[in-house]
Amino acid sequence: MTETRAYHHGDLRRALLAAALDAIEEVGPAALSLRDLARRAGVSHAAPAHHFGDKAGLLTALATQGFDLLAQTLASAGDDLLAAGVAYVDFAVRHRAHFEVMFRPELYRAGDAELVTARERAGAALRSGVATLPTSGAPVDTDRDALAAWSIAHGFATLWLAGALPNRVGGNPRKAAQEVLRRLTR
Repeated sequence: MTETRAYHHGDLRRALLAAALDAIEEVGPAALSLRDLARRAGVSHAAPAHHFGDKAGLLTALATQGFDLLAQTLASAGDDLLAAGVAYVDFAVRHRAHFEVMFRPELYRAGDAELVTARERAGAALRSGVATLPTSGAPVDTDRDALAAWSIAHGFATLWLAGALPNRVGGNPRKAAQEVLRRLTR
């Protein structure tokens, strides 16, 4: 006699996304498998495919969720560029699995309409902080300034997550990011 495991999820899609985040924390996004995801969520191996189609569909949903969370995080920082940069680094540390997927467009459907909208919202939130920078009489190029600010915050976050920063930076990512990013707003 075999014993079957009964399961019930009020929101199976959400449970699968949560299991995927856990799996990505452990094995990274490239090694994620739908079969392992189903096992982790305690559902049939067909359940993830039913909700997402395939691995790219699942990672598209995670990237969309990540960009939405990033947009909310940056918006909560207000129009202060330094606060937005620190919030960006904090987001990367607190939502590492999302962060690892969001900037790997080869893993998901980069043209997905919901994803594009979420990514644009996050970009707009970042540009709002850049728009408040003093110009010192120089011509304003908000897009290039936003790219520069994003590159610095993203680079710092990536180096932090990789453990590649010198020990003297300290163990608090928010404080370390604030010290480094403050140089942008001088």
